[in-house]
Amino acid sequence: MKVVDLFAGCGGMSLGFEKQGFDVVGAFEWWDAAVKCYEKNFKHPVFQMDLSDTEEAIRRVSELKPDMIIGGPPCQDFSHAGKRVESDRAELTESYANIVSAIKPYCFVMENVDRARNSHAYAVAREIFKDAGYGLTEVVLDASLCGVPQKRKRFICFGMMGEEDGFADKIISERISRKPLTMREYFGDRLGFEYYYRHPRNYNRRAVFSIDEPAPTIRGVSRPIPSGYHGHPNDACPIEKVNHSLTTNERALIQTFPETYQWVGNKTDMEQMIGNAVPVNLASFIAMVVSQSLEEKRIGRSRAV
Repeated sequence: MKVVDLFAGCGGMSLGFEKQGFDVVGAFEWWDAAVKCYEKNFKHPVFQMDLSDTEEAIRRVSELKPDMIIGGPPCQDFSHAGKRVESDRAELTESYANIVSAIKPYCFVMENVDRARNSHAYAVAREIFKDAGYGLTEVVLDASLCGVPQKRKRFICFGMMGEEDGFADKIISERISRKPLTMREYFGDRLGFEYYYRHPRNYNRRAVFSIDEPAPTIRGVSRPIPSGYHGHPNDACPIEKVNHSLTTNERALIQTFPETYQWVGNKTDMEQMIGNAVPVNLASFIAMVVSQSLEEKRIGRSRAV
């Protein structure tokens, strides 16, 4: 099945789908640094373009004849870290829906932050998907239950042409883990530290974590331990016992990118790409759900003949 990745970023979604055997034939991204990083890690082409130009996007994506479109429109305006006010960037969710609706691949996957599900932009996109004939499975997934050692909630809309809504709910329920994946379980003894500092959004939140729990959400910035942090009651240990902040490479590994992944750009760009990315193993879990749904559909058709 030929797949095209829109708003591809540095390639987390593409890599996860490739791991499940899907043929990713092309990707589209606007940010220079992410395009260069994607090019370093994949053999298929990545096209740099602004997908808000929907008419041109439809023309160019159509040339690749995708059976499936995947992607995550920029989520800053839905994010818990942002001002929670939708603006022009949220309109890219509608652009994604219009591209899918015009091309009509057999299925699609759209990924975003958890609170995007209740946004006006998604309500508009959902109506476009339904009018185009897609059944929708809509779910918020915790990455720590999907093979990622990180608490990261993401909204997934999986659409398949002609299906009933909720068609993949049973598969997800059967395959999702019942227990969050900890850093120690994922990395074993490779890390070399027990506790680490992760800068909070404000000092009313904890900042010290243990490897015996999932990591908090990897964000697009990383800061060292400041002299002004005096600890929080919920810290995993006193701040005085902590001497480690996550490195850029460790943050990428927590996002389940392989050690061989090639990162390009300055440190700020790399941190932003890593924080914005779909964790590879979460994408792989989603791709597995898609694959099993397609297999069940194939079996159902063969029995009906």
